[in-house]
Amino acid sequence: MNRKQMILTTGCVIFLLSSFISVSQADAPTPGSSTDPVITKSYFDQNTLSEAKVKELVTAALAANGGSQPSAGSSTSATMKVVQLQNGQTLYAGAGAEFIVRSGKVLAVSNDENGIPDVTGGKDLAAGTEVALNHLLIFPTEGRGIKPSPKNTADIFVMVRGSYLILNADGSKVTQ
Repeated sequence: MNRKQMILTTGCVIFLLSSFISVSQADAPTPGSSTDPVITKSYFDQNTLSEAKVKELVTAALAANGGSQPSAGSSTSATMKVVQLQNGQTLYAGAGAEFIVRSGKVLAVSNDENGIPDVTGGKDLAAGTEVALNHLLIFPTEGRGIKPSPKNTADIFVMVRGSYLILNADGSKVTQ
């Protein structure tokens, strides 16, 4: 490229950049205009919801949908229950349930080829895979759960959120 072509190319680039900058500046809203309104603190304070008002609106919405606001000490889906699993038992999760194995060695159980999402480990656990302690497992559908590993010698305690079912080795249901 000769000197004349370089000067011409440089001039074109400068012209394009300067026209781009002026177009982007023209698109910026003007403070105080209808596209970028300026408000005062008193207007903001008068037109925002307080925490009490938000709670009132949420309670009203829940009541309108047939729900009710939980009272202190009531059991909700957010509470976790500690379940002890004995050797020979299988702990099946309901759809949407969550387990955290706190002690003992357990294996993943699934009635199909799909695994159990291990959120902490970031992977799916196939049936027969050992579950790591303190990992959050989420069960998207029923038919999956955990059972004691044949290598287990410790007590098994599992934190459970959501519905679950414990079955003995003979298939009988364990009363909870």
